[in-house]
Amino acid sequence: MWLVTTLMAAIIVTAAWYFTKRDYRLDLLSLMLWGTSIMILVDHILGYEGGAFLELETEGLITNATLLGIVMLIPIFIVWEIILILTKPKVKIEIGGN
Repeated sequence: MWLVTTLMAAIIVTAAWYFTKRDYRLDLLSLMLWGTSIMILVDHILGYEGGAFLELETEGLITNATLLGIVMLIPIFIVWEIILILTKPKVKIEIGGN
């Protein structure tokens, strides 16, 4: 399910990037999410040993696969926010009516 969670986030951010202004660097966030989705897909394919391809439970520290997908998204959003803060978007402020 963490593959599905990441793919859903990538699709939603890509759609948001397509329909909104370019001020928030959603292109970069979309690229990071698609890269993560591809890495998880490759991991699933290479580690597939039969049985269910998409699992609802894991054997790791976080046993819920959907929660694991959300936890995996948190560092991506943190890095994106840091990039937004460091790049300081240029904002034009117009004073007056002309």
